[in-house]
Amino acid sequence: MSAADIDWKTLGFDYIKTDFRYIATYRNGSWGPGELTRDNQLHISEGSTAIHYGQQCFEGLKAYRCQDGSINLFRPDRNAARMHKSCARLLMPPVPTEMFIDACQQVVKANEAWIPPYGTGGAFYLRPFVIGVGDNIGVRTAPEFHFVVFGIPVGAYFKGGMTPHNFVISSYDRAAPQGTGAAKVGGNYAASLMPGAQAKAEGFADCIYLDPLTHRKIEEVGSANFFAITGDGKFVTPRSESVLPGVTRMSLMDLARERLNLEVVEGDVHIDQLDQFVEAGACGTAAVITPIGGIQYGEKLHVFHSLTEVGPVTRKLYEELTGIQTGDKPAPEGWIVKV
Repeated sequence: MSAADIDWKTLGFDYIKTDFRYIATYRNGSWGPGELTRDNQLHISEGSTAIHYGQQCFEGLKAYRCQDGSINLFRPDRNAARMHKSCARLLMPPVPTEMFIDACQQVVKANEAWIPPYGTGGAFYLRPFVIGVGDNIGVRTAPEFHFVVFGIPVGAYFKGGMTPHNFVISSYDRAAPQGTGAAKVGGNYAASLMPGAQAKAEGFADCIYLDPLTHRKIEEVGSANFFAITGDGKFVTPRSESVLPGVTRMSLMDLARERLNLEVVEGDVHIDQLDQFVEAGACGTAAVITPIGGIQYGEKLHVFHSLTEVGPVTRKLYEELTGIQTGDKPAPEGWIVKV
């Protein structure tokens, strides 16, 4: 497939081999010079710690085509900072922020033909990752590491517009107390595959995880962060050491405070106190915001604003953030990096 073959109107969220990706190797105490390559296959030792012990982490961010034809990268420094923390948690060398952003820019430039046109609702999704590689068999940090960035064109997450989705509370834990929940590592997602599949088989969009210590407080929605709006105008989102600090979540908190004049509260979201919220949503890079119509907990489906209509605050937040990403609204200082 070439970029010319893509029907931008039907493009989904699936892997597509684009022209170039970036790879750099860490050995002997430092990162080597990265390079672009057409090869989308990784050639690594069978003893690599990424395979046996899950020593790897990843990021997700997007590049957007603007109306004037320019290209926006959205807050790549925040993704770089989060990758630093993930690497530190798994005893991997951090990728310098300048190197991270430069790699993302190189991949976007080299694959410019694959960036969805302005107005299609699509974007160019970037997946940077670090993996432990090299000959090894013991449970220890790897002798070498790869830092890789590839990108794919993705379509509008909501075909036909945003609509609320229903979620179900899971009895499984996404991460352990004092574990790797706050790091963006593959093991957290591996743990979510079965609960997520079960939720979808029951007709829900995904499952919601409660805190692993008490099972009384909402922590995350599938692979996204949770937020809710109270009747008296507060933007509430969970605070926990096992919640991934999402870049989209962080951005929505800022916009809620600065542009919608909402009070922002990071704290406990008790599962038995959902009646204080008039709207709710899940937020992340893929969809920006997935409106939550209702949450199934036991035998009861708790409905927020509506099962069919998006709440006004949720819609306004979505419009503000997507407008910034595509250059249609002014961005706070430092949020946009031009490619």
